[in-house]
Amino acid sequence: MPDDLVAKYGDARLPRYTSYPTAPAFSPAVGPDEYAAGLAEIGEAGPVSVYLHLPYCRSMCWYCGCHTTITRQDAPVVEYLDVMSQEIELVSFAAGNDVPVRNVHLGGGTPTIMKPQEFSALMAKLRSAFAFEADASVAIEIDPRTLAAPMIDALCENGVDRASLGVQSFDPVVQAAINRLQSFEQTEMALTGLRSAGVTSINFDLIYGLPKQTVRSCVETVRLAAELRPERFAVFGYAHIPSFKKHQRLIDEASLPDAKQRNEQAEAIAQELQHAGYVRIGLDHFALPEDQLARAARNGTMRRNFQGYSTDDCDNLIGLGASAIGRLPSGYMQNHVPLGLYAERIASGVLPTAKGYLLSEEDKLRARIIERLMCDFEVDLGSVSSGTGFDTGFLVERNGRLGELMADGVVTMSGERIVVSRDARFMVRAVAAAFDAYFGSHGRTHSKAA
Repeated sequence: MPDDLVAKYGDARLPRYTSYPTAPAFSPAVGPDEYAAGLAEIGEAGPVSVYLHLPYCRSMCWYCGCHTTITRQDAPVVEYLDVMSQEIELVSFAAGNDVPVRNVHLGGGTPTIMKPQEFSALMAKLRSAFAFEADASVAIEIDPRTLAAPMIDALCENGVDRASLGVQSFDPVVQAAINRLQSFEQTEMALTGLRSAGVTSINFDLIYGLPKQTVRSCVETVRLAAELRPERFAVFGYAHIPSFKKHQRLIDEASLPDAKQRNEQAEAIAQELQHAGYVRIGLDHFALPEDQLARAARNGTMRRNFQGYSTDDCDNLIGLGASAIGRLPSGYMQNHVPLGLYAERIASGVLPTAKGYLLSEEDKLRARIIERLMCDFEVDLGSVSSGTGFDTGFLVERNGRLGELMADGVVTMSGERIVVSRDARFMVRAVAAAFDAYFGSHGRTHSKAA
């Protein structure tokens, strides 16, 4: 792909499209009443997934874009878990205790900041509030630097079968530049402990585009990480948005790679992972060939959600915790971000919904198109619109962004089938944006496309 197109599309700031519409379209006009009404209908929509957000860490990684708070004490975490327990009661009452749960994901922050007994109590609360399926899957995000044996035992005892470990980079120069010092040995010990406890699927998160990062350091990180043979890798481009995340101002902008260098780093990581036996999946994931995600990618059943690429086939998600986002048949609901306001609403017996978005039928169609593009790098407009009553011509005619992408050779269109060119797949977010009716209308800064 010519360098001018890499710069043109790679420098563009675009949504990651883990939802559609994306969060900037959410409105405070959608609140607790709409959430309660949506929860009342969720039991008729089949099994659900549950996401729990734990917004606490022991130290701040300067690259972080998550909603999290630093605490050296345990008391704030204990208080927060008590509030979340009350939220579980409010949500289960509104939804009905017989709502079947197929997947649970704990994210943050650092979910394993909890004590083992606190994690066990939280899982017991969930199981009493909802109807867990017998083979329900439980996943958790882990900081290997703070994972201890008692917590590993608690994860095992409570059915955790998937874990995602933050690695980012093993280069000590890069680690110092992002305030996250983590040795290979710490990562290896965490993985070994999880394996011995029965965790069957482990993911490593890597990041490119970090300060002082080079192609060479990216490749060396992959070589070390691949020695441990996690089932999956998620490889993300660093999103530098210091206007939204003030701690990112501690990063020296002059040490950040440009769009061309970011693309070179991403491709070097991809090539090294494929050389190590991993299959490239979607925009930014890699998996061993027989992993469930790799199989889903091959057979066209892979999904895109708030955790990225997934085999989670649940259409609905209950979000618990400050800032958590849920997805119901009616639309999206997001909890208040400020911890105090979140706790205040729950103490008043009110669902802590801050804003949301109620989906139209056109929104649902655009969401399906964007999901298939992000997952498969192609979409058949006729197939995804079948039975909807929509003629997809209105999505293509006078679509200036799509026309420009076709003229630049990023996509081709034959009949109703749109295909992203193989050497332009890293630009797929730009293609998805061509079907986003709200893109550019909310003034939100997103991450770079490459």
